[in-house]
Amino acid sequence: MFRRSRLLIAAALFFMLVLSACGQDTTRQVALESAGLGTSSVEASARAEHDEVSPPGNQASLAAIQQIQETFNTVQVVKILTPSVVQIVTEFLAMDMLNQPVPGRGVGTGVILDRQGHILTNNHVIDGAESITVTLSNGKSFPAQVVGGDATTDTAVIRIDAPGLQPAVLGLSASLEVGQEVIAIGHALGLPGGPTVSKGVVSALDRSIQVDAQTTMVGLIQTDAAINPGNSGGPLLTTSAEVIGINTAGILGSQGISFAINIDDAKIVVAQLMERGYVDRGFLGISPANLPPALGNQLDIPVIEGLLVVQVVPDSPAAKAGLRDEDVIVQMGDEPIRNTGELSKFLIAHPPGDTVTVVYFRGSEKRSAQVTLAERPKS
Repeated sequence: MFRRSRLLIAAALFFMLVLSACGQDTTRQVALESAGLGTSSVEASARAEHDEVSPPGNQASLAAIQQIQETFNTVQVVKILTPSVVQIVTEFLAMDMLNQPVPGRGVGTGVILDRQGHILTNNHVIDGAESITVTLSNGKSFPAQVVGGDATTDTAVIRIDAPGLQPAVLGLSASLEVGQEVIAIGHALGLPGGPTVSKGVVSALDRSIQVDAQTTMVGLIQTDAAINPGNSGGPLLTTSAEVIGINTAGILGSQGISFAINIDDAKIVVAQLMERGYVDRGFLGISPANLPPALGNQLDIPVIEGLLVVQVVPDSPAAKAGLRDEDVIVQMGDEPIRNTGELSKFLIAHPPGDTVTVVYFRGSEKRSAQVTLAERPKS
């Protein structure tokens, strides 16, 4: 029965992927037409460019022509994507120096996902907001509701009720290469007059940044395209006018170092947020932290990276498997676990009910245990 259920789920996912691909093609065509770049004109440009670079009598493959078709200059990319990029303004209450509530205001960016009004942004853009207002590229504003957010991946989905929305086309960040040109669009600093555009390259892939002792973001795209406050939640684009990242952070005091969440990971989180409003991770039952090198030496741990078990939740899967405070997890299943971000990613891919092998150190002794992940407690 379990095997049959898995097969049915796999078939359903395949069917959804086919439908999604068809939907993406339709979305692309609508975006091209609204930007004045219809299929016929793009094909003519592609074939003309191919004729210039191809030897006489040499016929282009369909794949080569399609690749040329999907490449645009920066001006064209901006025209295609601007209708899919929104400004997000939040209002919230903050505490002043006298511990009195005072109104606050924040500005961010979002990307339209579908015609039903779902918008992808960063969780930190909308976290704690009393009210959210979305302004489209045509200047019209609409109130928004939070569908769901995930602090660990800094991903959130909000929704507006508005007609005539133009969704963005989501690409594949797995196909990115270092040095590839990218374009960032966002409402930097909340400046009036529409979004700000910056351009750069993919500086590095699969970067990790430690937000705090309990939170590490992994799998990030590093770029030198300028990302400023207000850009958060906006798209990082290829010259094919496809979203391959969601801009999330710049490094204070640095020049030309910014980061975006890769869209492949974001899609997984977004699907869960839209389905249930939260991310359903398998529950291990520990309070984790990244292993500080000094503490590793103090505990006689023979590794420099790992996940420190700060506290084991009583009667949790970790407790039942024999894990203790100050153990250091270094692997789960076949995946290395070097920080909290990698743990989060692993638990997203392994829902409640999965049994995994946890490899850890207790002092200098390397151990392993079988752990069956559970449902996360509601409270």
